[in-house]
Amino acid sequence: MRDDLTLQQLAEGIPKSLLNASDKDLEGFQHIIEETIKLREGHRNLQKLIKSFSTSGIQRS
Repeated sequence: MRDDLTLQQLAEGIPKSLLNASDKDLEGFQHIIEETIKLREGHRNLQKLIKSFSTSGIQRS
């Protein structure tokens, strides 16, 4: 089970280096986060496809 963080916990966990980052640095960080989310979603979709395929009972002869 995953524990969801509160907004306060997220804010308290932000390092000072990120708070003091330039706009360019933040844009780069945002791009990394966006690509990480895409990768995570792709991984979840792949897991669903594999599970669906393995439980579908397809028999090959």
